[in-house]
Amino acid sequence: MRCPFCGHDDTQVKDSRPSEDNSAIRRRRHCPECGGRFTTFERVQLRELIVVKKSGRREPFDRDKLERSINHALRKRPVEQDRVDRMITGIVRRLESMGENEVPSPMIGELVMQALSSLDKVAYVRFASVYKNFREAKDFETILGEIHGGVEDDKD
Repeated sequence: MRCPFCGHDDTQVKDSRPSEDNSAIRRRRHCPECGGRFTTFERVQLRELIVVKKSGRREPFDRDKLERSINHALRKRPVEQDRVDRMITGIVRRLESMGENEVPSPMIGELVMQALSSLDKVAYVRFASVYKNFREAKDFETILGEIHGGVEDDKD
């Protein structure tokens, strides 16, 4: 593994242990060249996934990109990181177990929406506003109506 600090290509593993959700191996590494210490995570990848964008463009699936978008929706929300990690691992496993190497991007978005709806309603609305490209306040009203099951509060 290359050192992220000095670029030396021979670092040493000092400690290995499973991640909190047992979906990865966490490795503490040390660079003998610069003395830098850093952590890497090793995950099982069942297959190489290709994301097919709405435009038809294809690009390799990037778990980190998925994680960034979910974490952006969850920013400043009271959700434990291990729950988020388990959710992301679950989404990735579902995609990998579908049996297809090419996955349409809307399918990924729908899986994220499903997962966020049960994890945090505010993050769900935030993600939906970007994913569904909300353009006006009415779009928010629609999604909030869906969350509440279309039931309006009686206010006389």
